[in-house]
Amino acid sequence: MKLSIVIPVYRTEATLDRCVTSVLQQRVADMEVILVDDASPDRCPQLCDEWAARDERVRVVHLTENSGLSAARNAGIDRATGDIITFVDSDDYLSADVYAPLLPTASSCDILEFSVADRLQLSDHCYEDVGDYWLECQAFSHMYAWNKLYRRSLFDDVRFPEGKIFEDVYTLPLLLRKCRRIVTSSHGHYHYTLNPQGITATADGRALAMLLDAHLSAEMPMDDHYYMYLVNIQMDVCERTGAAPLLPPRKVRTAGLDINKKLKATILNTLGLKPLCKIIQLVHHIRKPSRW
Repeated sequence: MKLSIVIPVYRTEATLDRCVTSVLQQRVADMEVILVDDASPDRCPQLCDEWAARDERVRVVHLTENSGLSAARNAGIDRATGDIITFVDSDDYLSADVYAPLLPTASSCDILEFSVADRLQLSDHCYEDVGDYWLECQAFSHMYAWNKLYRRSLFDDVRFPEGKIFEDVYTLPLLLRKCRRIVTSSHGHYHYTLNPQGITATADGRALAMLLDAHLSAEMPMDDHYYMYLVNIQMDVCERTGAAPLLPPRKVRTAGLDINKKLKATILNTLGLKPLCKIIQLVHHIRKPSRW
């Protein structure tokens, strides 16, 4: 069972060695590491070549021009020869012995999702219904590409969308439509490093509108928790762009929601989504939200 690990590389010379070291230290007998240099203007191209020169498991792809994260991942997918494929961002790193204990299970399912240090602690569970995974596990809130092991054939006719922001959110539903068995694991962990200049930290109204579009176009199963998750995105889009809400109306049952969501749901059910967006905007004029 061969594992392909695709690592897109761009402007991460300070963290690339830590990332690749953590990957190569995994106790996997048969694996390949594909470093995709996205025409990085720093020393990353040289560092990638140095890694390939000293470890035969490492292969390097040099893109001729900067094309973005999706294009870099797609270039790695195109060259992957493993039965299982995964992704690591080059400013992140892995705990010791992440993949080896997971691979036997990964070989018998379509996607295996594992935990993320200090960010996401999953339980050990097997889902044979995509809707159950999506809603019970609230997979819509952790659609990361990099904490999952995928059956390589899922990508036979799926690629990350180039020119899109939040590419993971567009891609995961396409993969899930082809899945019969999804496993979550408490084992791990993947270490995510927040980039202050990254899209997660700097997303503007246009980026958040693209995030909302990714969710709505996926047409995944919906419950009240998922809907309120989308309401939060929609409120931010309205506030930052002034655009009218696109999220379809829905009556939300407040039972089981936390106090913050319950208050929003009550206003939503009484006045509607557009007035809720305006009320939240007025509140933010008085008290700027901590996530901004």
